[in-house]
Amino acid sequence: MSIFVRFFAWLLAAAVTFATLGPPGLRPHSDLGQDGEHALAFILVGLAFGLAYRSRRWAVAAMAVVLIGVLELLQFWAPGRHARLEDFLVDAGTACIGFALAAIVDWVMARFRATSPLTSEGPAE
Repeated sequence: MSIFVRFFAWLLAAAVTFATLGPPGLRPHSDLGQDGEHALAFILVGLAFGLAYRSRRWAVAAMAVVLIGVLELLQFWAPGRHARLEDFLVDAGTACIGFALAAIVDWVMARFRATSPLTSEGPAE
């Protein structure tokens, strides 16, 4: 399962990178608006990487914020693109929300496992 989640996280990161630096005409558009699209994409990125790298979540989250900044700066050299502080703040903030959601999912799953009768030792008598 871990390999699948990691593969999905990296695939999602590649898709977001292409949407950020690729030709504007090939970027998917929705009714959410630019900030909404950014928020959805980076919440999913944060959630995926937060679930993929549970034991190093803080380090991966910090690295994600740095790389999101680098991705934003690379738009200076991408034709038809523009780097904006607002985009960085939305992207980094929502990625952190995704990481927090991953931590909440882990916490809930741990609580569920701890109270589940299936995890008890031996048959019930």
